[in-house]
Amino acid sequence: MGGGHGGEGVTYKGLTLHKPKRWHTVTGKGLCAVMWFWVLYRAKQDGPVVLGWRHPWEGHGDHGHGP
Repeated sequence: MGGGHGGEGVTYKGLTLHKPKRWHTVTGKGLCAVMWFWVLYRAKQDGPVVLGWRHPWEGHGDHGHGP
């Protein structure tokens, strides 16, 4: 259960950790980059509101309420 017994790996206290396949490593790094780009983008957009520096309804453009 849980995989085969052959191949390379490191055993520590009865738990064998096998080396990940290349596509697992590349996919993990790619998804990590997407996550950080998203976090930094949202911090740029919502940072001042989250930190309490301005209200959400302030500073998002003029809607032309006057002449």
